[in-house]
Amino acid sequence: MATISGLVNSCYQFLPPSSTSISQSYPARFRISCSMNSGREKFMEFPYVSGPHRDLMLQLVSSVETRLGSSLQPCTLPPQVQHFSNPTATAQASLHIRSGISSSQIDFMLGAWIHCQLPSGGALNITSLSAYLRPSTDAPHFLMELIQSSPTSLVLILDLTPRKDLISYPDYLKTYYEDPQLDKHRQRLQVLPEVSPYFSPSLYIRAVVSPTAIMVSIDAGTSESASIEGIIQDHISPIAKELLEFWLDSCACLETSVGDLEKVYLAERDGIIKNKTIEIDLGSSFPRLFGQEVANRVLDVLKGYYNA
Repeated sequence: MATISGLVNSCYQFLPPSSTSISQSYPARFRISCSMNSGREKFMEFPYVSGPHRDLMLQLVSSVETRLGSSLQPCTLPPQVQHFSNPTATAQASLHIRSGISSSQIDFMLGAWIHCQLPSGGALNITSLSAYLRPSTDAPHFLMELIQSSPTSLVLILDLTPRKDLISYPDYLKTYYEDPQLDKHRQRLQVLPEVSPYFSPSLYIRAVVSPTAIMVSIDAGTSESASIEGIIQDHISPIAKELLEFWLDSCACLETSVGDLEKVYLAERDGIIKNKTIEIDLGSSFPRLFGQEVANRVLDVLKGYYNA
């Protein structure tokens, strides 16, 4: 979803098509507001990932909410969208969305985790944090996803996704990517023997991310000196925190303004990407994971945030 993005579509080859739907009526005791924090508590559990993985996600979410707290509204997701599952509970997910207040340049932040038991054994676990900015600024959005389908391997997606064509706007490339030397983060990971480039099967996704995007596959299965948990703690975590800190300082919390024509351009470009996220990614993967009825319920709510 610039959030749970099309970057993970290749993982869904492990999943069987969903053949059942679910019709649930939620008891009154579950129909509670986000203000009671039950949904946030469930989201912040990150219950199916390792300790270092959980710690990283908790620190990133907490950093965003701490720095942007005064610019964010409370979560207003319905309880049945905050946490949901398929009929057999072999697939579960938790969402946490906070929109920006009207006077801020924050559109919304979205955190998510998905857990799905695989027919072949094991599980697919995805954790995601993304943040969108409004067309009042042209600064990049933030995206991070950790996609793990075995105890010894994972895919990492980490990027400040550009809001302008980098060929047509060379100053934009210089300001947000070249001068801050964002490519150093990818280079730090790339030297690890367990790390190799990850190529999304979607050409569209490859066109959306920046030239400094970290898109890597990490396999510690044959390593004698490293584990996935150790790589997350010692390498991924410091890089993710540094990149998020840069985004908060130089993008989210730095007030900028653009002209009216540029606002129209940014709104149109953002709208295309948001619609593609709903149409190409979530619209195809959520029904397979959760069944059509649950997927429809969740997607109908998400479309409001994505303006899709």
